[in-house]
Amino acid sequence: MSVEVLGNRLRIVKEQSAGPVSYIGLAVDAGSRDDPADAFGLAHFLEHTIFKGTRNRRAWHISNRMEAVGGELNAYTTKEMTMLYTVAPAGYEERALELLADLVRNASFPEADTLRERDIVMEEISSYYDSPSDAVFDEFDELIYAGSGMAHNILGSEESVRGLDGTRAREFLDRYYTPANMALYCVTPRPEKALRLADRYFGGMDHDDKGHTRQTPPLNDPFDITRERGNTQANTVMGCRIPGRNDARKYPLMLFNNILGGPGLNSRLNQQVREKRGLVYTIESTMTMLSDCGTLNIYFGCDPENVARCRRLVREEIARLADKPLGLKAFRQAQQQYCGQLAVLSDNRENCAMSLGRSMIHYGRVLDLHEMAESIRAVTPEELRMAAESIAVNSLSKLTII
Repeated sequence: MSVEVLGNRLRIVKEQSAGPVSYIGLAVDAGSRDDPADAFGLAHFLEHTIFKGTRNRRAWHISNRMEAVGGELNAYTTKEMTMLYTVAPAGYEERALELLADLVRNASFPEADTLRERDIVMEEISSYYDSPSDAVFDEFDELIYAGSGMAHNILGSEESVRGLDGTRAREFLDRYYTPANMALYCVTPRPEKALRLADRYFGGMDHDDKGHTRQTPPLNDPFDITRERGNTQANTVMGCRIPGRNDARKYPLMLFNNILGGPGLNSRLNQQVREKRGLVYTIESTMTMLSDCGTLNIYFGCDPENVARCRRLVREEIARLADKPLGLKAFRQAQQQYCGQLAVLSDNRENCAMSLGRSMIHYGRVLDLHEMAESIRAVTPEELRMAAESIAVNSLSKLTII
């Protein structure tokens, strides 16, 4: 694996693969956090409409370009990043690179297709809020990040999306889809050829970089809110602000989160709240770490009469981890489990390829799973306890939708 930088400052991460598939994608340092105040949902809207046409292709030709050879072209948007990516049989690297370059350099946003896609996005918003277990997370973010560009749904609202069009999409693309603000990853059997092709198709891009205007969201007072909507199940998120991804406390917090409510059935919350007491079907703890801030979220769905009891059990488990360091045997087992999960994740080739682009955007270098595992192994029992304590001393915010 190596990193090259073109003359226009586009970073290219290339890695040789032994398999029969090539993974090529473009990570852009722009997401919903960068939406203008009068255009919430714009980053996501652009992700949809960039596929609707270029100066060289109509929408059908774009969607068919990779699929015709058995491949895929897709995209997604987060709060701080947009990813455009391809997967295809090895040998079609030029097809993938030329197509991605055509999209970011020549997107035309034809009016009829763009407006039709706007209606599709509004339908997506409507269907999303039909699922309280999904909506509760976005509504929690709106509260905990109130007063900042982080507070709105990635999709935007029906009202805000109704005001979007091709002109707004073009403005966003011109500002953020610049070489210095992007990273290209190429995981193929012939990475050197991919590098030459990347230079051919991306090297002539304008390198003007207007930069970001992100501001760290204010720390708001904790809240405890219940919203009644006639549901039979209560969906609850409890959480608090945590440091961003570059903070030294990152790895102790990651290990703490995994022990508390990670994906394993042996997580403390799953054992105490689901297995031992049968109060929930699902309970989990997740962390979102952004460039300068983040959140720890604990979610559970239960009968409305059990909400208070579940909340109390969550606080008790956090307090136990904060009270004293784990015994050495239990601590080593927790580290081994987390590192094992990373090893399993490393077998997902598409995700590993995407992580190269994400890492360049997030850290300016490639942070691989091996380095992450070593950092987890370096955490001490006391550092883990202190991470738990940093959560325990907070008055966790709470949102329940019933």
